[in-house]
Amino acid sequence: MAIFGNKKDKREPRKFVWARPEMFVTFRAEVMPGRSREERTYRIKEVLPNDRVILYDFSGEHLENEFEPINFLREKPG
Repeated sequence: MAIFGNKKDKREPRKFVWARPEMFVTFRAEVMPGRSREERTYRIKEVLPNDRVILYDFSGEHLENEFEPINFLREKPG
């Protein structure tokens, strides 16, 4: 009988994930003033376990609050 269990095995799957790899995100205008929406938009390379993301062609780890709210209907054809 094991007294100390492996916590990794008992973790519940995350129910809410704000980002996924290959998704496009746009930095808020306050973070990158003077740049157009296209210049502030990057694609996610990797989502880390701490909910930060790594982007293609942009260094560092980034948090959800650095980006504009995600609007899934923006890309939907009208």
